[in-house]
Amino acid sequence: MSSRTGLNGPFWSAALSCLFAATGAAVAAAPNVVIIYTDDQGFGDAGALNPEAKFETPHLDRLAAEGVSFTHAHSADSVCTPSRYALLTGRLPWRTILKRGVFGAERKGLIEDGRMTLASLLKSRGYKTAMVGKWHLGMDFPGERGARDWSRPTLDMPLDKGFDYFYGVPASLNYGVLAWFEGRRAAVPPTLYTAKKPNPRYVDYRIRPPYAETPADAPRGQKLEVAPDFIDNECLVRFTDKAIEWMGRQAAEARDGTPFFLYLPYTSPHYPVCPRPEFHGRGEAGAYGEFVIETDHHVGRILTFLEDEGLDENTLIVFTSDNGPENSWKGRIENYGHDSRGGFRGGKRSVYEGGHRVPFFVRWPAGIAEPGRTWDGPIGQVDLLATLAEIVGAPLPDDAGEDSQSFAPVLTDPSADFDRLPLVTHGNGGGDYRYAVTDGDWKLILGDDRHAAELYNLTDDPAETTDRAAEFPDRVAELTRSITEIVTRGRTTPGAPQPNDTGHWDDLHWIAPAAYAAAAVPRDAP
Repeated sequence: MSSRTGLNGPFWSAALSCLFAATGAAVAAAPNVVIIYTDDQGFGDAGALNPEAKFETPHLDRLAAEGVSFTHAHSADSVCTPSRYALLTGRLPWRTILKRGVFGAERKGLIEDGRMTLASLLKSRGYKTAMVGKWHLGMDFPGERGARDWSRPTLDMPLDKGFDYFYGVPASLNYGVLAWFEGRRAAVPPTLYTAKKPNPRYVDYRIRPPYAETPADAPRGQKLEVAPDFIDNECLVRFTDKAIEWMGRQAAEARDGTPFFLYLPYTSPHYPVCPRPEFHGRGEAGAYGEFVIETDHHVGRILTFLEDEGLDENTLIVFTSDNGPENSWKGRIENYGHDSRGGFRGGKRSVYEGGHRVPFFVRWPAGIAEPGRTWDGPIGQVDLLATLAEIVGAPLPDDAGEDSQSFAPVLTDPSADFDRLPLVTHGNGGGDYRYAVTDGDWKLILGDDRHAAELYNLTDDPAETTDRAAEFPDRVAELTRSITEIVTRGRTTPGAPQPNDTGHWDDLHWIAPAAYAAAAVPRDAP
């Protein structure tokens, strides 16, 4: 059965029952779910995907060896905030008010109240839900900068989007309001100030004491609110400790059939590159390699916990990254011979493959048939909502997961007839905000006022070296029609058309405003 339409809940439940009977697995139908989301980790930063890598990632390699490696998997965008939105909601991020760039720490949340998320979906199916790590989708802090009242709760944050528990930081560390938030408050609130400080081991910066009492006393540069006990290189340790602590509280119930969902978005290997001293000198790619090695170490801690608690067999783990590698990838090629892009073109912010083709491993011992294989067809992180809905037997309403297509059949059937609908990706920075659409072998990058349209056959030319647009004008026209329909219908998948959150925007260079207005569903339509 083609996965363009997906499997319905009863069919999937029957498929699970058949699989468990065939394998003798005595497990509940609903698995625990752990999504580990790294930050700026390129396709080439996992040993299982890059045999020329200059550092080892044994725990990521284990996920690949014991699961499925999706080698054509994409974040929805090439920067942080929009990719996170798509992963959690199953909706492409440019449908929101955020057309370019990322959020800071403090802003009205990008996920609207009432919109289904992975957390709210699974919570509705009886899951306990937690998020530990970096949010970066907006928060409402009490009071204004310089006049905060930290006795009051933080609002419009993970606890309002389906999560029962939250521990983490509001955004990337360079945006400030840095404290160890647990629930709606930080035990030690961000009452001091700092700025980026030199990093003697890398080309970026550090966030570490001493801190200043007032903005005027802080070092030159952006004045960041920070808690007295905050140190950048404690993020990975604290996040993993808290994740394990929370899972430990759920373990007994999980063994008895009440599953849990943990979303664990790490801050690494995003700047500041700050591996702890015990990882210094490891690998052959400098501090960046050490930081990825440290990240891999903490993935191993999660795996060990699940095994020790008897939860390993029926826990579905997804490991992936929010976008391609930061521009320092160029220096690593020159200095160490390590290509974080994995040979693809471009990196973070780019519309080319290196900007959004990322590691994507799924491990689920009870559910994956023939582990240790790869799947080379396109999928997106945006597909996780529909995939998990399929697995737990939850139908999606028309106004949820509009761009999410289940790839669940790939997990249980190595020969699955999975045909991904056209997948839209997006460049986001450096003056390049172009859109792209991939359908099968072909990828079209839409033109703008500085670039003509570009067409690549990704099967023959994954590094996007040869533009074929002039040779295949009919293919260009066909893909242009596909992405236009996806934009204006408010969805990629079958179902009732849905509104985008705005009218026509400037980066839709190939769609005239009048044509958009005629085709799109108005925001206030019933």
